Amino acid sequence: MNQFFLRLLDLVLSIIGVLFFSPIFIILVIIGYFDTGSPIFFQERVGQHQKKFFLLKFRSMEINTQSVATHLIQTSSITKWGAFLRKSKLDELPQILNVLKGEMSFVGPRPCLFNQIELISARLSLNVYSVRPGITGLAQINKIDMSTPILLAQTDAKMIGELNIWQYCKYIILTITGKGFGDRVLNKI
Repeated sequence: MNQFFLRLLDLVLSIIGVLFFSPIFIILVIIGYFDTGSPIFFQERVGQHQKKFFLLKFRSMEINTQSVATHLIQTSSITKWGAFLRKSKLDELPQILNVLKGEMSFVGPRPCLFNQIELISARLSLNVYSVRPGITGLAQINKIDMSTPILLAQTDAKMIGELNIWQYCKYIILTITGKGFGDRVLNKI
């Protein structure tokens, strides 16, 4: 898909999203403040061309949770409110601002942490960092997460190579309607 057209589509949809979701955003911030005292979560992630950016999310875990890949976090770190946010995917809503700023796309490879060396290496070898990271994509609708870095990088590369307007819309719709999945967490308490 043409990168200029993709950016234009992201820009239009993110402006509409910010306008439409602003009331919900405000409500979630207020509830999140009562849950953890810090409703917005900023985390340094690997962006396009391996540039650093700060991913925005509604906080779903305790404030002192270590900054590692989600599949390495214990479920006991997730707050009750956070469990709802994660299940409903509302925790991802602030990323619309990342899309608006041009740091992310609605569709693209999920941005990883800088300490996920195996995933970064696999993605580098497949030129995955040539595009903006995304909120959703082929891997997310197929339940492939960062716990399988090689498969994830291969799936990301496949998506990038085949992405068109139809798939862009399909991935967004499937994610909104419940097919998209986030990273698993440890079930230990």
